[in-house]
Amino acid sequence: MVAVFTKDLLSWYLITLKLKETIGPGNPSCPTSGTRSIEFPDPEQKPPESLQIPINEDDEEEEEKSPDSEWVICIKEKLDQARQDDAASSWAKISIYKIPHYLRDIGGDDKAFVPQIVSLGPYHHGKRRLRQMDRHKWRSLQHVLKRTNHDIKLYLDSMKEIEERARSCYEGPISLSSNEFVEMLVLDGCFVLELFRGATEGFKNLGYSRNDPIFAMRGSMHSIQRDMIMLENQLPLFVLDRLLGIQLGDPNLKGLVANLALRFFDPLMPTGEPVTESEISKLESSLQGNIPFDPLGDQDGLHCLDVFRRSLLRTGPQRSPKVWIKRWSHSHRVADKRRQQLIHCVTELKEAGIKFRKRKTDRFWDINFKNGILRMPRLLIHDGTKSLFSNLIAFEQSHLDCSNDITSYVIFMDNLINSPADVGYLHYCGIIEHWLGSDAEVAVLFNRLCQEVVFDINNSYLSPLSVALNRYYDHRWNTWRASLKHNYFSNPWAIISFVAAVVLLLLTFAQTYYTIYGYYRPGS
Repeated sequence: MVAVFTKDLLSWYLITLKLKETIGPGNPSCPTSGTRSIEFPDPEQKPPESLQIPINEDDEEEEEKSPDSEWVICIKEKLDQARQDDAASSWAKISIYKIPHYLRDIGGDDKAFVPQIVSLGPYHHGKRRLRQMDRHKWRSLQHVLKRTNHDIKLYLDSMKEIEERARSCYEGPISLSSNEFVEMLVLDGCFVLELFRGATEGFKNLGYSRNDPIFAMRGSMHSIQRDMIMLENQLPLFVLDRLLGIQLGDPNLKGLVANLALRFFDPLMPTGEPVTESEISKLESSLQGNIPFDPLGDQDGLHCLDVFRRSLLRTGPQRSPKVWIKRWSHSHRVADKRRQQLIHCVTELKEAGIKFRKRKTDRFWDINFKNGILRMPRLLIHDGTKSLFSNLIAFEQSHLDCSNDITSYVIFMDNLINSPADVGYLHYCGIIEHWLGSDAEVAVLFNRLCQEVVFDINNSYLSPLSVALNRYYDHRWNTWRASLKHNYFSNPWAIISFVAAVVLLLLTFAQTYYTIYGYYRPGS
């Protein structure tokens, strides 16, 4: 503090006291804008011998601060926050991603990625239109507690132990408090497990009424299955393993939830091949604690969508994981939309003499080409196929440590199908079976699935097959032979006409030859 002592100021002080007495205490003084207001003591008090006017040095420093300095400070604070976020986050642990906007905005319809009936996990938790399912979740939890005679605290304490691990699986900060997050894990997890077990053991055996609006194999179950396979609507698999382990008395249980999920999501399989009765009996035995059943082997799934994808690609092509940076070369280029054209469409391949045949296998991705014949397994397309393939592609686009085999297959089909005529021919060959309204809808489905997908054909398991197809297509003799067969040997009448024309041409040539020969050599 700085004290200013001056006689002039003391004189002014006495003059001011006199003015105050003249004006009166009822009229408050209004300090002029931009000046300091000085508080004076009560006029009845004895004036001090010296007047001390305090001046705040911090205020002077604040006045001297420029807008630019405040802006720089704000920038530094943001950078500090970014460093804290980067240090606190473990990107390698994320497995449940938010759908990128470039995929969500395809066609202006995000129903393929946003749940319509039930929410699982924090991304869509608490949304108003999904709250109706909450009372059924609480019913499922009550059934679990009643059936197992467990206290709810057992489940809450178990989820508390793995809360941080579960949070790290999700992208971005989660706004739910610790208690809210743990409650969500228990409630959503038990709901999912009741659906899984009911699809295998029967909901009636679990204590639900045959007329139950949710826990029964009714029409709404298909919509629930479609919601539960979405990438943003997943729970970590280890959470479900822990909850089922508590119910069955084996805290270290692994593998069983993954196979219950496969049984539950079986109607969504694009192959159309149902789960066999032997597999169902093995699952039931596992639930009773008799034998372990794990058709996926020692593969640890991340969540139900990942388990479903692994099942689709079981014994499939093994690709090395993607890497962020690859050495620049002719064979490894940056993914380019213009280079996603692997092959020609069905109509053009037919004109080049390539035949299409159905291949008898339940592995829909297993395509081969040999001696001009393209053999493809049957693909079943229903109203949930768009959502299924969209979320599988989004997961492959987001997760670093997985291959792009589903994306490769869908882009291959997108190349094959350019028009309803292409779909119609594949349907005629038994390769495509669909439950949609028309062949045109199937063509639109495949043409839109990969509109904004980043993809490199050199990283596709179908790349060698595409090269062989294109080589066969570019050979001119194959095109000429196919054209001859199509125009002259397509049916018996065309063959008879062609043979008759050839015979007539030969006879005409012989007649012409002997006429000219007799003219030049009449003696013979």
